[in-house]
Amino acid sequence: MKPTKVSILVSFLILFAAILFALPRVAKLSIEYTKGQPWKYETLVAPFDFPILKTEEQILKEMSEASSSFVPYYKYDSDVAVENLKKLEDLDMGAFNYMKGQILAEMTNIYDVGIVADGIIAEGSGEIPPTVYVQKGKRATSVASKEIYTLADAKEKLLDDMKEVYPNVNLDTLLQNRGVYDLLVPVLTYDSQTTDLVKSENRNVISPTAGYVSAGQLIISKGEVVSAETEQILDSYKKEYETNIGYDGPEFLLWLGNGIIALVLVVLLFFAIYFVEPDLFKSPNRLNFVLVIAGIFMVATILVARTSASLLYLLPFTLCPLLMQPFFDKKLIFAVYGVALLPLLVCADHGVALYFMFLAAGVVSIYIYKFFHRGWKQFVAAIITYAVLMLVYMGFRCVDMVDGSVIRASLYLFAAAMLPIAGYPLTYLFERIFNMVSPSRLLELSETTQPLLQELEKKAPGTFQHSLQVANMADACARAIGADVQLVRVGALYHDIGKMRNPLCFTENANTLGVDEKAGYHASLSPLQSASDIIRHVTDGVEIAKKHHLPSPIIGFIRTHHGTQRQAYFYDKYLKAGGDPANVAEFEYPGIKPRTKEEIILMLSDSVEAASRSALKEYTAENFDSFVEIMVDGKLEQGQFEDAEITVKDLETVKATLKSYLSQLYHARIEYPKQESKKDKNKKI
Repeated sequence: MKPTKVSILVSFLILFAAILFALPRVAKLSIEYTKGQPWKYETLVAPFDFPILKTEEQILKEMSEASSSFVPYYKYDSDVAVENLKKLEDLDMGAFNYMKGQILAEMTNIYDVGIVADGIIAEGSGEIPPTVYVQKGKRATSVASKEIYTLADAKEKLLDDMKEVYPNVNLDTLLQNRGVYDLLVPVLTYDSQTTDLVKSENRNVISPTAGYVSAGQLIISKGEVVSAETEQILDSYKKEYETNIGYDGPEFLLWLGNGIIALVLVVLLFFAIYFVEPDLFKSPNRLNFVLVIAGIFMVATILVARTSASLLYLLPFTLCPLLMQPFFDKKLIFAVYGVALLPLLVCADHGVALYFMFLAAGVVSIYIYKFFHRGWKQFVAAIITYAVLMLVYMGFRCVDMVDGSVIRASLYLFAAAMLPIAGYPLTYLFERIFNMVSPSRLLELSETTQPLLQELEKKAPGTFQHSLQVANMADACARAIGADVQLVRVGALYHDIGKMRNPLCFTENANTLGVDEKAGYHASLSPLQSASDIIRHVTDGVEIAKKHHLPSPIIGFIRTHHGTQRQAYFYDKYLKAGGDPANVAEFEYPGIKPRTKEEIILMLSDSVEAASRSALKEYTAENFDSFVEIMVDGKLEQGQFEDAEITVKDLETVKATLKSYLSQLYHARIEYPKQESKKDKNKKI
C-alpha cells in the first residue's frame, strides 16, 4: 500500500506529540560556563538564598572517611564474668587460701574493664581504633581501646597486682598450677551487626551541602575566570533555580517553547530522511519503523534526563543504529541516528560531551557491523564500542567538560556498550511488526524446506523448477551489478506462487502432471478466458503471500514481475480471431511496474527463462545475443522501466549476464559416435 501525504503527516504528528509531552515543563537556566574559562555574562548576584551543594567527589570522600573512622561495638557478657568469679570462690588453693580474697578483688576489677581475645580489637579493621563502645545491658559506653585487656594483658595485670601484695611468693607458678589463669576468659565479643548499622547511619547523616549563599551576595563578576569553587556555587544556583524556583511566567509560553523544540526535532528527522533516502516515504512500514526507533530514543533521552542525568550514561544509544542495520543503508542510519541524539544537547547536563561520545560510538558500530554482528563477535563489537566511549569521555574529562566519578561513569558506559547485545533480538520483533525483511529472514525464506515452497513443488512442480532456474539467473545478474542477491533470489523463488491455485493453466506444469498439452486446459477456452486465467496468478500470488505473512518486499516481486505487460500470445490469437483491439486492457497484467534494480532483474530473468524454452531453436552465441536484446527491447517499448532506478550501464551489464548464463545453460555438447550393439555385429557377419 502506497502511503498518502496524510498518512505520512499523521506519523510525524504522532512523533511530535510524543516528544512534546516528554519534554520537561519547567524552565531551565540558560547559562553555560566551564571551569578555567572567563564568565561571559553580566556580573551575577544571588537573587535568593540557596545552599551550596557538595560535589559527588566530596560526598564520596566524606562517606569513605565516615566508614573508615567508625567506632566498633562490643557486647559485654556479664554471665561469663559472674560464673568464673564464682568458680574462683569455690577454688581450693590449699595453704594459699588466704590469697583468694585478694585474687577475687583483682579479677573483679579486670572483668569490670573487659577482656577480649588476644589480637582482637576490631574484626575486619586493619588498625586499632582509639576508642570502642562496650555495651553492658542496654547502655553502651565509650572506652579507650588501650584500657581494654587482652587475655595476655589480663593475666599480666593480675600477676603484677598480686606481686605488690605478696612479693615473696612465686605467684606465676601458683596461679598457673591452681588454675587461676584458666578463670580469666574473654567477656567482650565484637558486634558486627551493630557496628555496620552505625557505619550506615554515619554515611546517611553526611550533609549534602557545604554552606549557603545569601540573597544579594556576589557570585561572580563579568570576565572573572570560573574557579572550581565558583563552579560549585554556580552548579548549586542552577540546581536550585530549576528545582525550586523555575519559571514564573505564563504556562502557555512553556508549551510554546517545547512545541517549537519538538517541531524542530521532527522537521530535522524529516529532512534527514528526505535528503538521504526519499523513497522511504513510498514505503509506510519502513518509514514508520524509522520513526518509531528514532522516537523511542528521543523520548527515552528526555525522560531519563528529567529523572537523573547521570543515568544517561547507561542508555544503550548504539542499539538505535544496530536495530536499523539489517534494513537500511548506512547513510540513512547515520543521518537518523545523528538526529535521534539531539535531545542530549537540549535536555542533558554535559549534553555536548554525551552527544559526541555516543555519536562517535554509533558511527563505529555502524562501520563494524558487517564484521561483528553474528554470535560471539557481537561481544567484540561491544568492547570496541566501549573503548570508543571511554576514549571520548576521557577527552572531555581532561578539559573538565564532564565531572563525577570516573569509576561510576566507566561502569555505566560499559553497561551501555553491552546492553545492545541483549537488545539485538528486538530486530526480529520489529521485523514482524513492520513486515520488513532482514538478511536472516531472507536466508530462512530461501530454504526450499519452507512449507509454502514445498506446497508449490507438490501442486505445480514445473513452476517450482522454473522458479529455481529464475532464482539462479537473477542471482548471477544481481552479483554483476551489486544488487541485493539474497533479496532477489527469495523474490524469484516466490514470484509465481499464485500458479498453485490453477497449475494446469500453465504449460510448464502440464507434462509434469501427466496432462496432454494440446488437449489440455486452454483447448476449450477463448483467448480472453485463457488470458484472464493466466493473468490471475499475480493477484492470487499476492493473496497467498499475505495469507502466509511474507514480507512486503517479497510481495513487491509478485506484483511487479510482469509489470503492466500484455499477455501477447492470447492477445494475438484474439486479434486473429477478429477480436476488437480496443479491449487490449483485458489482456494486460494488473500489477505495477518494477521500481528497484532487484525487481527489474527478476522481470527480465523470468521472461528470458520462460521464453528461452520455446523461442531458442539453435544454441549459438548470436541467437542468445539477439534473443536477450529482443526481450529487453520489448520491455522498454512497453514502458516497463519508466519507474525504475536502474542505470543504462547496469542494464547493459544485466543483458550481458543473461546472455552468458544462457550460453552456459544451453551449451553445445559433443556428439558421441553411436555404439554398435552385439546384434548389429552379428548381422554384418
